[in-house]
Amino acid sequence: MTLRFLRPAADELAAAVAHYDQQGAGLGDRFLDAVQHGLDQIGEWPHAWQAVGPQIRRYLLNRFPYALIYALDNDEIIVIAVANLHRRPDYWRGRWPSDAD
Repeated sequence: MTLRFLRPAADELAAAVAHYDQQGAGLGDRFLDAVQHGLDQIGEWPHAWQAVGPQIRRYLLNRFPYALIYALDNDEIIVIAVANLHRRPDYWRGRWPSDAD
């Protein structure tokens, strides 16, 4: 399977890394490692994580209050959001066509 980030998800990832870099030396790298581990897990078992909508699943990161929200589309994993779980829930809804209200 191939992996693709929607532009808003890529922006969220960059903002989270910058935030953690400001919090402490190496923390941004640890966050990126957690994201990469999550992406590896999703790539290995794409259907294993909690369904939160048609075609959409959620992977919770370890040690960080974030989730990777992703869709499965044919042979592609599309990251819809790198969602901070302490912020407004479900703000990312509508980014994926099958999830639009």
